[in-house]
Amino acid sequence: MPHLTIQIATGGPILDVRIGVSQARAAALKNANQAVPNPIQIRGLIDTGASCTCVDPAVLSALGLAPTGVIPMLTPSTGQQAHHANVYDISLVLVHPNLTLTHQNIPVAEAQLAIQGIQALIGPDVLKLCVLVYDGQSGACTLAF
Repeated sequence: MPHLTIQIATGGPILDVRIGVSQARAAALKNANQAVPNPIQIRGLIDTGASCTCVDPAVLSALGLAPTGVIPMLTPSTGQQAHHANVYDISLVLVHPNLTLTHQNIPVAEAQLAIQGIQALIGPDVLKLCVLVYDGQSGACTLAF
């Protein structure tokens, strides 16, 4: 099974991900003779506690995306009161020199993350396709898919 191993940084297991418009959005833009925005490479934190994958609004805006819906989200800062987050359809690629894991169409929630030094949370909707080994003793995290 192909795998990638990353070092666990101070903020947790952080890896490079490439965010782009969804496959459906790219096709619509091409059919309208419009340019398809290039994917943007960002830093994503593997977060098994997230309810879904989340992306910072600056990244979504740079891709010219419009929300496709809204979902209620509970976070430690919202307490019992749900926060309503915009949902966007994107493509997501986990980047590694030797292999990639690609999602052509995945809904993600908008979340302010840049202040934490990351632009995405990689949630269980992506991780369900992987075997995740978090080895705190060696300071490494391995994803196999």
